[in-house]
Amino acid sequence: MATRTVCRLLQRRYASTAAAVRPPAAEVHSQRNAVFSREQARQRALYPRIEKIEVSMQGPGLDGTMLIMNRGMSTPLSCARHLTEYHVTSSVLALVDGELWPLHQPLTHSCSLTLLTFKDNDPTLVNQAYWRSCAALLGQVLENAFKDNYTVELLSTPEVPVVSGAFCCDVALDPQLDSWSPSEESLRSLTRGAQQLIHQDLAWEPLEVAPSVALEVFSHSRYKQEEVEQKAAQNPKGTVMLYRCGDHVLLSGGPLVARTGLCSQYEVTALHGLGQGPIGLQRRAQGLSLPLQLQAHHTVWRKLRQRAEKLVEVPRPEEVTPPPPPPLTSQ
Repeated sequence: MATRTVCRLLQRRYASTAAAVRPPAAEVHSQRNAVFSREQARQRALYPRIEKIEVSMQGPGLDGTMLIMNRGMSTPLSCARHLTEYHVTSSVLALVDGELWPLHQPLTHSCSLTLLTFKDNDPTLVNQAYWRSCAALLGQVLENAFKDNYTVELLSTPEVPVVSGAFCCDVALDPQLDSWSPSEESLRSLTRGAQQLIHQDLAWEPLEVAPSVALEVFSHSRYKQEEVEQKAAQNPKGTVMLYRCGDHVLLSGGPLVARTGLCSQYEVTALHGLGQGPIGLQRRAQGLSLPLQLQAHHTVWRKLRQRAEKLVEVPRPEEVTPPPPPPLTSQ
């Protein structure tokens, strides 16, 4: 018991010290944006001459369509604009030579391209990216929801399937808020913040970077720097993926959809306490959303919302059961 008390005191002291030295949120956002923009400009400068690539379109009514695009400049969205308004407004992600590709990420070579929508025969990949994007949106709202004298540390975003009933975003709030319990009005306020971002139809701009760049982006967050190192170690290319939405820069473990305007019904449903963690009291914010092309009647939405209020249990990495070893074969 005494050891646990000492640990909690150290956690609070660490959090309080971090709050004291961390600059205001506006300054942090400005610094992250500056590093993101500088690296984005550097990568674009790698293609000083306009070089043409051939993009072979795949999909219903598109097989055989060949587009001549600009290497390092044209994106899957650029290709969609050469087709129809439907392709522009309904496309969510792309497959480039079979690899999942953000709609705003430049194409670097001649390739085959498939535009993905929510109404595809198998929308599994799109749904996963949508759930991840909704969680990213929730994190952006949380980071801007409190006054400057309260620190907000966004933790890792749990990868949960759509069938879990709610998307999640883990967060550590300022120790001054440890006793705070969000009311229904607080949740409605967070929902309004998300809906404002949805109404602005902001793009999620992708940028694949070296770990050193991401560490500079998150120089004010020890937790995010550790997450950068973890994700870089897990990636065969040794890189990490950043996204920018408005003035918010985030680290993502997978592709996000093209823009916030693809969200329609969106509601923040709960903020659960998870207990003390390495940097203080951790909470799990949860929400529910449906994309623009899929709507639910209010009675169905109410039932879905009730389910989304319940805590989504996410197993810790050490709790995940490893796959059984392959059977031994005789020599």
